Amino acid sequence: MTPRFLATEGVHNFRDYGGWTGAGGRTVRRGLLYRSGQHVAASDADLAEIAALDIRTVIDLRGTSERARHPCRRVPGFAGEVVFYEGETSSSPPHMDVDPATSTEAFARARMLAVYGRIPTNPAACAMLARYLGVLGEREGASLVHCFAGKDRTGIAVTLLLHILGVSEADQMTEYLRTNDAPTLSVLRAQSVPGIEARLGRKLDEAGVQALLEVRPDYLTRFREAAARLEGSLDAWLARRLGVDEALRERLRTRFLA
Repeated sequence: MTPRFLATEGVHNFRDYGGWTGAGGRTVRRGLLYRSGQHVAASDADLAEIAALDIRTVIDLRGTSERARHPCRRVPGFAGEVVFYEGETSSSPPHMDVDPATSTEAFARARMLAVYGRIPTNPAACAMLARYLGVLGEREGASLVHCFAGKDRTGIAVTLLLHILGVSEADQMTEYLRTNDAPTLSVLRAQSVPGIEARLGRKLDEAGVQALLEVRPDYLTRFREAAARLEGSLDAWLARRLGVDEALRERLRTRFLA
């Protein structure tokens, strides 16, 4: 299946994450589900492209301080709803706050794995993931989910929805890894690396940069394993930590499977 990246200038990793085969051989609808990084550097041309998608709901997974530091540009006259969390959804976004020792790929990967392993027990992250799924089951029209980089918190959110829709784990992983094919990595690099290197007081090696700004299969696997370890399975974690019941599952499948 060909990825559908929007041709953006200042927004990283903007794409439609529909098109996958879900429960009963049905297809996840295109043109309703979009994901991206933050829109702080969105150009006027980007906003015009986004306006044509008729997105009516934006789920912003960033915390209060991230939104304050990086206010997103929205489509002029946007009349939809922006859903967000009053507080911090991540204690330390890995692409914005890296330990001074992070100069090797091994250390960067270890840090990312730790971040993914903490998400299943992070009350704020769980609250926003639950709101994301709940909002998708309630509101009509297209939606956009994003965080800072559009790869970690957003990647987990998208994975959870595809899981509920019956998309295979292999296809869930393929969707997750498509982030590495985004033609806009330079946008994320410009937004992230200078600040990281300023705090480090030196340059990051290229392998370390890639481990921080891209995604790896073991990152998502770490999240899955941590959630299953808490509640016995990912589905049990969804039910007990996010409140995903059978009624919500059915609403989501009705809305997004064709």
